[in-house]
Amino acid sequence: MKWIRQAWVELIGLFVDDGSFAVSVVLWVLAAIFLFPKFLPPHWKGPALFAGVIAILFENVNRTARRIRKR
Repeated sequence: MKWIRQAWVELIGLFVDDGSFAVSVVLWVLAAIFLFPKFLPPHWKGPALFAGVIAILFENVNRTARRIRKR
């Protein structure tokens, strides 16, 4: 039964390397779906979504780099 758990963890690891990164992106996309139409004009929705995803990516890369440097 232990091999089933290990296989599951490996399978999930193929798609989600960092759980906090994945959750952040999903939350940002949900914000784009539900909040952007109410608060942003139409021509700013795309750039706002892009800027948010890039900011999340940069934060994740910086956090990973700090973690690697500490080793």
